[in-house]
Amino acid sequence: MNYTEFVHAVETMINQRKEGGLKATVYTAVRNNDTRRTGVILETPGINLSPTIYLEEFYESYLGGKTINEIVDELLETYEKIKKDESWDYEKIFDFQKVRERIVYRLVNTEKNEQMLQDVPHREILDLSLIYYVLLDASEKGTTAMLISDRHMDQWKTTEEILWSEADRNTRRLLMAECFTMQYAMSELLGAAGKEARREQNLLESKENGEDKMYVLSNRARSNGAACMIYPYVLRMMGDILEEDFYILPSSIHEVILVPASAGISVAEMEKMVCEINETQVPEEEILGSHVYRYSRKNKTISMGGKAYQVKEETK
Repeated sequence: MNYTEFVHAVETMINQRKEGGLKATVYTAVRNNDTRRTGVILETPGINLSPTIYLEEFYESYLGGKTINEIVDELLETYEKIKKDESWDYEKIFDFQKVRERIVYRLVNTEKNEQMLQDVPHREILDLSLIYYVLLDASEKGTTAMLISDRHMDQWKTTEEILWSEADRNTRRLLMAECFTMQYAMSELLGAAGKEARREQNLLESKENGEDKMYVLSNRARSNGAACMIYPYVLRMMGDILEEDFYILPSSIHEVILVPASAGISVAEMEKMVCEINETQVPEEEILGSHVYRYSRKNKTISMGGKAYQVKEETK
């Protein structure tokens, strides 16, 4: 069976089992970079936070010989790990005062999200755009958030400038930045680094450069962590730690790579590296961009192709 037929077969099997009243519904979402993905929404009675699980990896297992029953067993195990046990009070969404401390931002590629940006408050930063969310939950499992549209902004009788002011404080507080050497980041990815070492390896905690030529910057949730590239204190601290300007490579929407200016790698080489990573390792919906940026310690700017973004002063 093809992928669409597979998704519907999974939906039917889950609904036939009726475990704990769980209900599955096929759902197609328009995602970042105007991509579309189809999966199933899993709804538990009495809980209004329902995750969507996309099934591409499960489909690969099916093609590899697993039965639908085995696939559904694995999917339900995944659901048990990520499900929410309590509902979120959606009445809060109608009151700006009740959500303002949960408003955060993330970065997306402007050109790839042109249609979506027509309906949401945003601000452009070079070839990227900053968009706003209400952060419902954040943990090592990921984040749950609601995109803020122009409709929400009108309902709240607020402005983009106010959203920026709130998000500027909240994002750094709720989604704190972490920066590691590439060597440590790879060992963590491979499961060779213990969690107890994470804090001492975080350059923003230890304030030591780790003597590497590349560094990985993200947030603690490892979700939409590329936004950390415009945290003023992160840029300032990394400039002080490295004692020089540095380049920012947009490896995905979840993280960026920092390269000291003295590393001896040309901008053309770095942009070629980013394009190769985008083509071979990053899903289309997670691509941030293909251009390399340079942070100037002296001017406190991020520049790209002759254009510069003045990093905002830190707000308290």
